Amino acid sequence: MLRELRPAFSLVVLFTLLLGLAAPLAVTGLAQLVFPFEANGSLIRVHGQAVGSALIGQDFRGAQWFHSRPSALTGTNAKGQTIPTPYDASESGASNLGPTSKALVAHVTARIAAYRKAYGPGPVPDDAATSSGSGLDPDISLANALRQAPAVARARGMPAATVERLVRRFAVRPAFGVIGTAHVDVLRLNLALARNSQK
Repeated sequence: MLRELRPAFSLVVLFTLLLGLAAPLAVTGLAQLVFPFEANGSLIRVHGQAVGSALIGQDFRGAQWFHSRPSALTGTNAKGQTIPTPYDASESGASNLGPTSKALVAHVTARIAAYRKAYGPGPVPDDAATSSGSGLDPDISLANALRQAPAVARARGMPAATVERLVRRFAVRPAFGVIGTAHVDVLRLNLALARNSQK
């Protein structure tokens, strides 16, 4: 019996070492060598201190900041009540409300009203009225950022043209001119905005 079990046991040990240890270490080492920024969570640092990730949005508050796409993430407080937990990186998800949902219509209507109150009348970009599928989107559309720019400039006492130039500088264009849409990473833009405000 032992003679029959020995090859099976040897294969388990071999493949555990090979696929459970050697292969992950090789892939991790290669990723660290070729893509160190991405392999370490795409962390954005200021003076050596991590302030966020390029992959996860943040909940910026106040008229002096560009605001991220709405996040529908919720959690539970100590009393067991459901509370909003926007951009909580420990979870991911959407509202799961269907297109015929009255709650969804109410949320979108409220977001449109709040957006127009903050940034003036006119079209409201889709990504300002609807929450993301992950609840963690780090980017907003270029159109959304440009609509927010004049209000952010006013709140900071900066020329609107300066803030708009900053938005355009941080805009990521569609790949090959056709894949995806023009967008801006909100954290990077706000960090640049803070640096420019200090000058």
